Amino acid sequence: MTLALIAGRGHLPAEVAAAQAEPPLICAYEGIAPEALDVDLIFRLETLGTLLVQLGERGVTQVCFCGGIDRPTLDSSKLDAETTALVPLFQKALAAGDNGALQILKEIFEQTGFAVMGADKLVPDLVAPPGVLSEAWPDAQMRRDAARGEDVLAGLAPLDIGQACVIGKEQVLGVETMGGTDHLLSTLPPVTRSANAILCKGPKAGQIREIDMPTIGPNTLVAAHAAGLVGVVVDAGDVIILDSDRCAQVADDLGLVLWSRRGGEG
Repeated sequence: MTLALIAGRGHLPAEVAAAQAEPPLICAYEGIAPEALDVDLIFRLETLGTLLVQLGERGVTQVCFCGGIDRPTLDSSKLDAETTALVPLFQKALAAGDNGALQILKEIFEQTGFAVMGADKLVPDLVAPPGVLSEAWPDAQMRRDAARGEDVLAGLAPLDIGQACVIGKEQVLGVETMGGTDHLLSTLPPVTRSANAILCKGPKAGQIREIDMPTIGPNTLVAAHAAGLVGVVVDAGDVIILDSDRCAQVADDLGLVLWSRRGGEG
């Protein structure tokens, strides 16, 4: 066994595991259980050093971060001996934005001798291919809104706060922050329902793709519809679509547009 999954919530870890010729070692953060997988090792931020040792002892050479994990806090009373030396790096990471924190985490694993693999490299078919994936197609207004969404996400990138926004009639109705896409969709203003708005999702400039590649799944489409949106637009080649056939079917059942858009496409 040479691959370990640092598995978070959602179905992505199970999809990555199922695609491997040899079952990977499943590691989960305490209190966060991945779907449909048995966990081999449980860890906390305060025991990360011990996890690194355990991975080495088991012959692991590659790790893949997949699934959602909330930003942890550091409880110094729970530190173990193998992790104490990492505290300065933890403090630096916790004070940084998402990209900065993930870059430090990636470097910790790499400096310990592990290759950090993106889920998109292990399972290339997860990445959104270009094109309209639903029966419904984007109209002229949606195309303008998608272009506006691309500009908004590019403008948000230096702030390092999120990977998604909601656009309706070329107006910004919401942007993703630390609460994630689900929180964005559940807190949109009432005007969203009359604006034929869309969710736009794509990577930030400097995105740490190996750890935090933008992802949607069937539940994203259901939540978008519940929020009154008429479409979901993702960046082709830069977003993971979980169970893409099911996503297309859900989009069709709900009358949504599901568009994997190339940058700059009209």
